[in-house]
Amino acid sequence: MPLASNGGVDVYYEVDGPADAPTVVLVEGLGYGRWMWNWQREALAERYETIVVDNRGTGESDAPEGPYSIAEMAADVEAVLADHEAERAHLVGASMGGMIVQRYAIEYDRAASIALLCSSPGGEDAPAASPEVQARMVAEPEGYDEREVIRHRMAPAMTGDFRERNDDLLERIVDWRLEQDAGDAAREAQLAAVGAFDAADRLGEIEAPALVAHGTADRVLPVENADLLADGLPDARLELFEGGPHLFFIEQPEALNETLLDFLDEHAAGGRTGGDAR
Repeated sequence: MPLASNGGVDVYYEVDGPADAPTVVLVEGLGYGRWMWNWQREALAERYETIVVDNRGTGESDAPEGPYSIAEMAADVEAVLADHEAERAHLVGASMGGMIVQRYAIEYDRAASIALLCSSPGGEDAPAASPEVQARMVAEPEGYDEREVIRHRMAPAMTGDFRERNDDLLERIVDWRLEQDAGDAAREAQLAAVGAFDAADRLGEIEAPALVAHGTADRVLPVENADLLADGLPDARLELFEGGPHLFFIEQPEALNETLLDFLDEHAAGGRTGGDAR
């Protein structure tokens, strides 16, 4: 059970794939555990050394008292890469994980490339979810049990058609969330980090090539956030996934994995490192 330490906070991570291959780091979204990468890990680990990091407050990592900051969580990722002795790595982050990856690429020098999925640069110009969606994502409807509350809150991040066709899968996701996700206090601590995040004026400092991937039907972080990222990053490839919700990497995994692997293959020439709209 590998643990890296950052200022007394132990950060858990898991490693898959060939040890002599380039390193890819997967960074989780707000409150989500390692399960969120179940649709990407196997595909990536076929030819990349793949590291999945539990953000502080999540899964097997420590949950110190909050609030947290995106800078602290980027430092946690740096601690993991230092512990693993990876000199360079390709970083992939979804939602809050994309914010962590942005801050990491600004502050540290190990990023060979970055991929930002359904993410945002933050700041006053970044479009947010509607008040209705925001309320739904924290709601506790009267009479709902714990599992029903989780499903209710997840609804805006998925399409209705996907939910209707995948009831058994949603039940498994609820199981994973109950096992791995951040508790209430840690989730609030992470939410504070998201609310304070603003990299809009610093995107130009990121030298690493970037993939910006976003669903066009994202109700949590509207797709205009992808345009802000692509416009602000010096070397960005924008890929939009038609009809994709916030969790488009779960609903459209084959298409996303193809795009992600194409991007990684382009920028991962050599040994171990550690467009067009759809």
